[in-house]
Amino acid sequence: MHLKMIAEQERRIEGAGTPDAAWQAWPGLAALPPVTARELVPGSTRAVVVAPHPDDEVLACGGLLQLLAAQGSEVLLVAVTDGGGSHPGSVLWPKERLCRVRPEESRLAAGALGVAPSWLRLGLPDGGLAGRVQLLAAVLQDIVRPGDTVLTTWRFDGHPDHEACGQACALAARNCGAMLVEMPVWTWHWAAPADARVPWRRARRLALSDDVLQRKRDAMRCFASQLGADHSTGQEAILAPHALQRLLHPYEVYFR
Repeated sequence: MHLKMIAEQERRIEGAGTPDAAWQAWPGLAALPPVTARELVPGSTRAVVVAPHPDDEVLACGGLLQLLAAQGSEVLLVAVTDGGGSHPGSVLWPKERLCRVRPEESRLAAGALGVAPSWLRLGLPDGGLAGRVQLLAAVLQDIVRPGDTVLTTWRFDGHPDHEACGQACALAARNCGAMLVEMPVWTWHWAAPADARVPWRRARRLALSDDVLQRKRDAMRCFASQLGADHSTGQEAILAPHALQRLLHPYEVYFR
């Protein structure tokens, strides 16, 4: 079997994943070097947040977005897809409805965070980014400016769309002279504490105050399409409680 296929199978997102209790019991997580919002996005640097799907911007960096707003940073939020592929075969959530509802959920979530980023929606197909890395990189190169900080999902996060965004942003950032910061989302599902496949040496921990964390929690409640079971297909919530638990802590982790 090809090594790339083996690696992808090792990052499969199935079942309940690694329990949050296992992560919280691992001393290495608490020992990650701290980082501040200003260190991630210095001075007058613009933050370009590239989200594969509506909700990834809150799951991955909903706390940081608030801190960037507080320090006066310019933020551009690039929504790569409209999230129409989250409920395949659903009568309750057909693609057309999802493509209308999920961007609106993102707008409501931004309001719950108390942030007002500039938005750019690319409208690429949900679930179809793996074959469009070069296209996405070319689009991003027309957006990213030298000196920007580009934040996106990690290149080995486990979800094909997340990985494609990471790859495209890495290309665009390198070609444009921008800084790349990657964010784990589904990594917490398939990886394990001290997992050698995760670049812990590059990981930094951003502390969130109680107020910032509460606004992030409130923002996640805006994504109703992802939080409820789909009785038309028998599918459980996309963001089941055990998945959310791993992502709603008084810190966020970034790979610099």
